[in-house]
Amino acid sequence: MRIAIQGIKGSFHHIVANKYFGSDIELVECMSFTEIPLLLENDEVDSAVMAIENSIAGAILPNYALIDEYNLSIEGEYFTNIHHHLMALDGQELKDVKEVWSHPMALLQCRKFFRERPEIKLIEEKDTAEVARRIQKENIKGVAAIASKMAADMYGLKVVADDIQTIKNNSTRFFILKKNNDSPYHPSKLGEIKDKASLKFVTKHDAGSLAEILDIFGKHDLNLTKIQSLPIIEKPWNYAFFIDLVIDDFVLYKNALHLISKKVTHLKILGEYHQNNAV
Repeated sequence: MRIAIQGIKGSFHHIVANKYFGSDIELVECMSFTEIPLLLENDEVDSAVMAIENSIAGAILPNYALIDEYNLSIEGEYFTNIHHHLMALDGQELKDVKEVWSHPMALLQCRKFFRERPEIKLIEEKDTAEVARRIQKENIKGVAAIASKMAADMYGLKVVADDIQTIKNNSTRFFILKKNNDSPYHPSKLGEIKDKASLKFVTKHDAGSLAEILDIFGKHDLNLTKIQSLPIIEKPWNYAFFIDLVIDDFVLYKNALHLISKKVTHLKILGEYHQNNAV
């Protein structure tokens, strides 16, 4: 299988791809999330791994927009603990580090560590593992990367500080994505029971419309695990809602969708899949 990931080998997306699909895969490395939907749309990859939210930094809103815009299908999810390590060339120590280059999300998740070391300059880069590789390849001294232990091992760097993330129990949720050839409103068949779903809907401009939708979910024993609003770009100050819910009874879920479809201006099933418990 050809699997698209954001970043290069040694990145957290690489780690998740191996855990979800196994190691017998061909990675297609992307330096930005925006490359991933195009690869799926053009059938250049079979599937993709995309981070969607972090327990410290919150949701990655542009990725919700990409999934919706390109009509991608969420085929699964994977939670993994994120352990950020500070790494540099062999022979370097923490006191030698003048700059740290890393992805903005990694820098954000390690802000307490760097707040206590204001002498270190922080530089935003596109990928954690790519910085680690560059430091090793170009023999860059005085610069450290924030990346996984896998990246340190792959690129021969020395870890100068372990687990520098602010919250030690730092978890990221990833979506497993595929090209979606289905219609926007196409629930799984009864024989294809899955226990989690991600939906997008747009409410009518009536008082209490969102509360009415949420009440339908509650009356059908559907537990919402996430609700996220996102602006509708072409309609300023209008919002779409993205939700995740756990399905205990597929018939009740299907009945709820039928009722909701009559009370919203837009309803789209982004994916129905097996839930992966948060770590």
